[in-house]
Amino acid sequence: MALSSSSSSSSRFAIIVALSLFLVITGSTCSAQQLRQNFYYKTCPNLFPIVRSVVKSVVYQRPVLGAGLLRLFFHDCFVNGCDASILLDDTSTFTGEKTARPNNGSVRGFQVIDEIKSKVEAACPGIVSCADIVYIAARDSVVLLGGPNWEVKLGRRDSKTAFFSLAQSGVLPPGSSNLDNLISTFKAQGLSTRDMVALSGGHTIGQARCVTFIDRVYNEINIDPSFAKSKQQLCPRTGTPTNFIANLDVTTPNYFDNSYFKNLLYKKGLLHSDQVLFNGGSTDSLVRTYAQNKKAFDYDFVAGMIRMGDIKPLVYPNGEIRKNCRRVN
Repeated sequence: MALSSSSSSSSRFAIIVALSLFLVITGSTCSAQQLRQNFYYKTCPNLFPIVRSVVKSVVYQRPVLGAGLLRLFFHDCFVNGCDASILLDDTSTFTGEKTARPNNGSVRGFQVIDEIKSKVEAACPGIVSCADIVYIAARDSVVLLGGPNWEVKLGRRDSKTAFFSLAQSGVLPPGSSNLDNLISTFKAQGLSTRDMVALSGGHTIGQARCVTFIDRVYNEINIDPSFAKSKQQLCPRTGTPTNFIANLDVTTPNYFDNSYFKNLLYKKGLLHSDQVLFNGGSTDSLVRTYAQNKKAFDYDFVAGMIRMGDIKPLVYPNGEIRKNCRRVN
């Protein structure tokens, strides 16, 4: 039986509403599905060797920069998605994210990205985004320091502005975070508690400034006494230079392994946000698993990195391919 004109109109309206809701709900997922591993296969075939060569030369000389490149990716993706907004310098129209509280003095590797971008532009100008370079460099840093390898999905574009206020707002969990805060901030990005614990294992490489852990080593009780004393000697209560640092992993700080989790079992987490992962809470079992089984940690870390790379990716026709990662075209 044929529909009446009013019934037909109602049906079309219902379909439009349903389609609109679907697009709202799945918009970020659709964007992520536009990313693919072979995105630059034809347009920039030497991309991966170029990135790897620069990262290799840097990381072998200064392993801490490998941790910096990993942190750069994390801090970029948590602020409005993986769009290289963190790389932008201040301009007359916006304030960049580099001086936001979680980034100022703690995020490094900008010069490495500059070098990579310069060489990539020479090989295939105007093709590869800074956002994708940040991700590839983070992956290569992990691999070169002994961690797992994985295929990265590419095709992101670069933001035309920065998000200073958002970077300041708490979307990036500080080193003083409690467990509930860590779980909720990762959940807000579509990442699970398992993702959060596995990605925290990135602290198996890298360093932290005294100001980020001085309260813990003097005031907390869930800390190994000799470990606390050694850090107190490094960081006196008063007069500690702001650039004094300590390794996040006291065992193998320049090697990507699971010793970070082993240290937590013995109350040797440097940051408050490290030790809360193993402090009688819901994540204790995961920490034990990763401490005992490096393959389990590697597997979940890779899964977390892939999901983090899918956070609100900026894809065509939005954004741009910056010629210089520090400024818009």
